[in-house]
Amino acid sequence: MWYALQVRTGKEEEVACACRRIVQEDVLEECFIPKTERMKRYEGKWHKMQVPMFPGYLFLVTEKIEDVHKKLRTIPAMTKILGDGSEFIPIHKEEEEFLKSIGNEEHLVEMSLGYLENDEVVIQSGPMKGMGGKIKKINRHKRVAVVEVQMFGRLMEVQMGVEVLGEVGKNSSCMKNKKE
Repeated sequence: MWYALQVRTGKEEEVACACRRIVQEDVLEECFIPKTERMKRYEGKWHKMQVPMFPGYLFLVTEKIEDVHKKLRTIPAMTKILGDGSEFIPIHKEEEEFLKSIGNEEHLVEMSLGYLENDEVVIQSGPMKGMGGKIKKINRHKRVAVVEVQMFGRLMEVQMGVEVLGEVGKNSSCMKNKKE
């Protein structure tokens, strides 16, 4: 089962490394941070970078959550494994399937590619393809989309990388390239 572990924001990598070091593989199947690819401009060029999709959280895959919890109590940056106060609750199966469907083997959500058509963004490839109604906002300048997803039992807005090429139907360079 997949469990969410809340940690101090910015300490995700540190806690994930500690989890892998402290907890044996027969108890903890996997510890990972879902990340999303984003573009950032510095030194005059665009660079791809990876950032946590859910800042302040990492995920544990285990069937022995009580054993994992006993080992993890020694990590200062760990705050808690999500639960209801009396027991640890795995994330919903739909949430797990969603994360599996948009991420690759390394739990990385790669950049999506799209274009504008009649003032709407059409995603033609990548993990956001088919998410039309979940996309709340696109910042073309920063090459990021704000997507509403169900996670941790509530609706959350997450940022995912997207490259929007141009507008179809207008006299844009995108259309000029298509005609050539």
